[in-house]
Amino acid sequence: MRHLISLDDLSDADLEAIAARGVQFRHDLAAAGKPLDGQIVGTYFRKTSTRTRTAFSAAALRLGAQVLAYGPGDLQLNTGESIADTGRVFSGMLDLLVARTAGDPQELREFAAPGGMSVVNAMTTDEHPTQALADLTTLLDKFSTVEDLRVLYVGEGNNSAVALALALSRFSGVRLELRTPPGYGLPDGVLARAERQAEKHGATVLERSEPPAAGAAGQFDVVYTTRWQTTGTSKPDPHWGEVFAPFQVDERLWDGGADALFMHDLPAHRGEEVSAQVLDGERSIAFEQAENKMHSAMAVLEWVRSERP
Repeated sequence: MRHLISLDDLSDADLEAIAARGVQFRHDLAAAGKPLDGQIVGTYFRKTSTRTRTAFSAAALRLGAQVLAYGPGDLQLNTGESIADTGRVFSGMLDLLVARTAGDPQELREFAAPGGMSVVNAMTTDEHPTQALADLTTLLDKFSTVEDLRVLYVGEGNNSAVALALALSRFSGVRLELRTPPGYGLPDGVLARAERQAEKHGATVLERSEPPAAGAAGQFDVVYTTRWQTTGTSKPDPHWGEVFAPFQVDERLWDGGADALFMHDLPAHRGEEVSAQVLDGERSIAFEQAENKMHSAMAVLEWVRSERP
């Protein structure tokens, strides 16, 4: 039984194959056929979601599955039933579960433990692996390769940043530079993991706590940011906005006529992490990136339900 709970569940070959398959689906939705015909996919979203929930629901339907949707108030988990017991029930009725908890990833391991169904992580507090796969699909579609790309990430070291670092560090020649506000960098241990992977694969990952200077986009192929206040999180410092303000991605980064594309995992707050001129400008591919969540979701669902070689 295959699961995608962390990017660690994917080999390098799997990572590349899912991204490539996502690109194929972007240009030919019928390429998959109906490999999930007759299967039941449950979607359990404890936290809000627009793109990821729609992407996996649409992907499952396009692949021939039927979808059962559960919201945060629908399960007996709310009355004290354990995740282990819920997982035992699900595994006897579902073929696949896509879950967003914004909590401990161990919960998803418990859902998967009984066997009988595949489990896909649609976001936990530590990592957003399917976001990274949508990002790789987008990069591969735009640049024909992920290798040797130069990516500037600006903003908090949240679960999307974690996934991006753990994914890009596995591609030769990639240079990922993260500019994160002081005290809001990648979690302890994640940067070290990404650096080890980068060394193994001939990539570079580095993190700095200074905001990028005007014209910095000229040194990169892609500038990427995320919403400052992400789903299911809060910040203990009431003045955190003052710390984040210098890290807004605005048109100054493109001073000098840089060609770098702009990416954002959405939802976006114009005037906070990104200016409207950048998000809605000609260099932005944020909404193509959002659409690619469905294409990469199709590739993920196909992969988890396929036979192991």
